[in-house]
Amino acid sequence: MKFLLFGILLYRCIVSYGADPKYPVFTIPEELRKDVNVVVREDNMVYTITSRSTASLHVYFVATILNSHGQRFAQRAVGYNKLSKITGIKANVYDALGNLIKKIKPSEIIDRSAFDGFSLYSDNRYKSVDLAHGSFPYTIEFEYKIDYEYLYGIDGTYLVPGEKTSVQHVSYQLNFPTELAPRYKVLNIQAEPVKKTEKGMQSVTWSFENLKPIRLEPYGPDPDKILPRIIAAPGAFEYEGFAGDMSTWENYGKWKALVIKGRNQLPESAKAKVQEITKGMTSQEQKVKALYEYLQNKTRYVSIQEGIGGLQPFEASLVDQVGYGDCKALSNYMVSMLQEVGIKGYYTTVMAGDFEYTIMEDFPSHQSNHVVVAVPNGKDTLWLECTSQTNPFGYAGMFTGDRKAFMVTENGGVWVNTPRYPENQNVQSRSAEVFVDTFGEATARIKTTYSGLQYENDGLNFILNDQYDQQKKWVLRTTEIPTFDVKSFKFENRKDKIPSAVVSLDLNLKKLATVSGKRLMLTPNLMNRSTFIPEKTENRKTEIVRNFCHTDYDTIRFHIPEEIYPEFLPEPVKLKSRFGEYESSYKIDQGLVVYTRKMIVYKGSYPASSYQEFVDFYKSVSKADNSKLVFLNKT
Repeated sequence: MKFLLFGILLYRCIVSYGADPKYPVFTIPEELRKDVNVVVREDNMVYTITSRSTASLHVYFVATILNSHGQRFAQRAVGYNKLSKITGIKANVYDALGNLIKKIKPSEIIDRSAFDGFSLYSDNRYKSVDLAHGSFPYTIEFEYKIDYEYLYGIDGTYLVPGEKTSVQHVSYQLNFPTELAPRYKVLNIQAEPVKKTEKGMQSVTWSFENLKPIRLEPYGPDPDKILPRIIAAPGAFEYEGFAGDMSTWENYGKWKALVIKGRNQLPESAKAKVQEITKGMTSQEQKVKALYEYLQNKTRYVSIQEGIGGLQPFEASLVDQVGYGDCKALSNYMVSMLQEVGIKGYYTTVMAGDFEYTIMEDFPSHQSNHVVVAVPNGKDTLWLECTSQTNPFGYAGMFTGDRKAFMVTENGGVWVNTPRYPENQNVQSRSAEVFVDTFGEATARIKTTYSGLQYENDGLNFILNDQYDQQKKWVLRTTEIPTFDVKSFKFENRKDKIPSAVVSLDLNLKKLATVSGKRLMLTPNLMNRSTFIPEKTENRKTEIVRNFCHTDYDTIRFHIPEEIYPEFLPEPVKLKSRFGEYESSYKIDQGLVVYTRKMIVYKGSYPASSYQEFVDFYKSVSKADNSKLVFLNKT
């Protein structure tokens, strides 16, 4: 109440001096200011379809930044290329009272190439402004328009654009001719649009007031499954002369087939080379493997982003000539080589990355960022990552594994599944011989095999082909022992559809055991101690999501001198929960203490009500992993 009264008096004072404040902070409702970094005052988007190949977007955005954690909202960037044009950029900054303190001049708008560091060529550019101010709170105002010379993807909007962000007013409007009605979908919020028709144009508009901040709980679903948003996509569309229909996956796939049609022709010299490579091979898989490895040795990946180059591959003949291409071009080249020996490979798009993007199969639209090749092979399918010069044949891995992919066939597009890697394939198996002396010093010979997705642990798959110095850095960075010196190491790469790598280490372990009088104490879990304990949350609302499954085996054999013997061994531990399984045990043999450990982690989604079980499971694992052995010196 005091704050409100002060704000009213302050507002009257400003008005009495003839000022014209805009978006003063005190007019924000108190419930929208509580525990947030940013309050979005206005977020208005209007997307207008004018023809099958033209459209425009108008954006007006105002946000009050309350503290330094909200500063990202002060940097605004808008992309464009030869098929789009930005007009009417305006940007202002206001202080807490709503007074204009900065108006961005045209000379302060940065216009740069959107160079990503690896693209060979890109006509993508962006215009950006930095509206950051040193005194909080302050308000930024940003407005612009983009004119598009194509219709393909329609800009959607997040109604609440992240955590610790509240929204006073947000609106989203689609305008379109009746015959070019787009499709739309509202996610994670219930709302019906206001519909109007005027002079042959229709519009649908959503408007929301006073949206409170949304909390993203730890280990929860992808934010796209929680944050309210509106998405849209065209039905009939045209991109640089290529007309299509996106209202069904079948038709969308036909359009993609049209875009790549005729770009699979190889020169005669390349045809002869393909025949030479596969000569004498009897199985389809042999031929695919041989051609894939030829592709890896002959070509390199570069990104190409130019006009429809972002959607259409280079011709196969050009890739053969220059020896490089992006994912589209290299995949198309691979399909072309397979075609030459009578093998059908499919150009297949996928949303790649070290995450699993949820495909909306009920909403045909552009939902990919990468292209691979799928080759039906009896009951199996061979998956080829054509951008990598080192990837094992047939291995999809974390980048494209266990997700939906869109296969472009003769009859249109169909959704298929990429390879799934269960926990019994993602195995880390470690054995170690550790020789401990009476002073707590030790030496160790350790052999670890990483298979399946664990082949990629800490970037191991890239280090396997690197030089000695880089491999040693990997050893030093990933060996989880407090103090050690590397005497020698060895890497072995076993390429297969389920690849594996073997890392052998010979180490000096300084002060492995703590000496106290006649006692030596050490932690038997040498290199795989779990310290992960999920943070506590009250009144959990969302499900628990675990995206990575694996199995770890450890067998550590401690060789001990005759003059010491085990005084205390921890009890065996056996845990089983819906999230995984854990076992550890100890065995005394002649001059040996053998520690064994098995940890299985499941992948899946679990109810919010099981969160305490989740915490308790990992708390018990951490406790068991960090238990100690105690030895007594008899002398």
